[in-house]
Amino acid sequence: MAKKKKGSQLHKTLVEQILDKAKIPYQQLTFATHEEGDVAQVDIDENQYDEHTIYKTLVASGKTTGPVVGVLPIDTHLDLKKLAKASGNKKVSMVPLKELVKTTGYEHGANTPVGIWEKLKYPIYFDNTAKEQGDIIVSSGQIGRSVKLNAEDVCKLVHGKFVDLLEQ
Repeated sequence: MAKKKKGSQLHKTLVEQILDKAKIPYQQLTFATHEEGDVAQVDIDENQYDEHTIYKTLVASGKTTGPVVGVLPIDTHLDLKKLAKASGNKKVSMVPLKELVKTTGYEHGANTPVGIWEKLKYPIYFDNTAKEQGDIIVSSGQIGRSVKLNAEDVCKLVHGKFVDLLEQ
């Protein structure tokens, strides 16, 4: 077996190891980041990736279920009423930034449906656009690191559901 050159491939994140174990194909991606206030933001080269294929993982909380996760394109806005209805809550509210790490184990910008499901089994909802697009890009659990994979594969892995989550 040929030896790989050191440094020719990124180390695998926990999320990538989970995907390997589940035999789900993915592509490793890195994005430059910058600080905006007290959070890191991803710099997106629109020539390389369409913003609508890059998905953010947002965490809300409801009285009935506790934390719930919405996964939607970064160029869209989450409709909290739709997430509440899909999750069986009367209403949900975003988990405050200062409680995010305590709630998910990930800092803002690194939340990932794969890692959250693996560690915490929170209910996860993907916007319908993910299913329509096929391949989507989600965080792999570290700021600036992502994976491109099939939406239906990741949804099945995390026992997610496809629903309408977008603000009109």
